[in-house]
Amino acid sequence: MEQTSSREVYANPWMSVREDGVRRDDGSEGIYGVVDKPHYALVIPLDGDRLHLVEQYRYPLGLRRWEFPQGTAPDRIDIDTAELAARELREETGLRAANMVDLGTLDVAPGMSSQRGRVYLATGLTTGAHEREHEEQDMRTAWFNRTEFEKMIAAEEITDAQSIAAYTLLLLHERRNPA
Repeated sequence: MEQTSSREVYANPWMSVREDGVRRDDGSEGIYGVVDKPHYALVIPLDGDRLHLVEQYRYPLGLRRWEFPQGTAPDRIDIDTAELAARELREETGLRAANMVDLGTLDVAPGMSSQRGRVYLATGLTTGAHEREHEEQDMRTAWFNRTEFEKMIAAEEITDAQSIAAYTLLLLHERRNPA
């Protein structure tokens, strides 16, 4: 597929939307609407059998949702995802990790968005004060054991696709690296 044109149709400090003209392999023409967002980091804070989650109001859904700490740098700044992971963990939970293991990449919505994320496992955790951004002031945090976490997924209390996929990366990591 060949891109024949591109124009930005919307932008704000967190994202932009562009419309690309394309020519398919068969010669037919079309368009793609693409949401460009910076890469993000998602952190799985793990202490023994306990996972640390954050809960916040997700405006597009009109619901509060439990998920792993995750986010992007402000103003679409491009920074190293390991640094971003440590920052998101500290900002949202107050936790600091002695160890961060890169578990892999997730694509948010590859049919419409260029955003990709890196998943990190955080262990050797110590507590401190959180440093939340203004939009995160209503955030709550809590520890859940794995059984509770899996029940929350089954009960649709956790529906964040990135958190569920990240948990799968954790399980695969543990299968490859038994303790």
